[in-house]
Amino acid sequence: MGSTALTCCILCLLMGQAIAKCRPQNYTLYMERKECDHCMTINTTICSGFCYSRDSNMRGPIWKPYMIQRTCVYQSLVYRTAKLPGCPSNVDPLFSYPVALQCHCSRCNTTSIECVQRARRTSTRCSKSIRHVGPSLG
Repeated sequence: MGSTALTCCILCLLMGQAIAKCRPQNYTLYMERKECDHCMTINTTICSGFCYSRDSNMRGPIWKPYMIQRTCVYQSLVYRTAKLPGCPSNVDPLFSYPVALQCHCSRCNTTSIECVQRARRTSTRCSKSIRHVGPSLG
């Protein structure tokens, strides 16, 4: 019975890693400007998921290969442009947002990527009426 439980645990761990693999996943951005009449929701993709990491408690040159910290980052992305509705003529209504095409696990380069996971907000994301925009913007 012990070997069956161990096998089951190993399979569950392997399945969990396969399911949460680093890949583009759907994400909704909320964009508003105080000068414009509406808030806009944009459906896009971001890189998200599991990347194998390990950190040994041992320090020093011998243990360096065992200290691997990777994160799910963009391998390729494009920027799309959207136009906020209801903006006065003196306000630029255009803004660009990233769309992840491919992701991979890599060390986090803090010069180009924000490597901190922020807590999710539970409050309302827009203070104005919402307009929805799909992923097929030019």
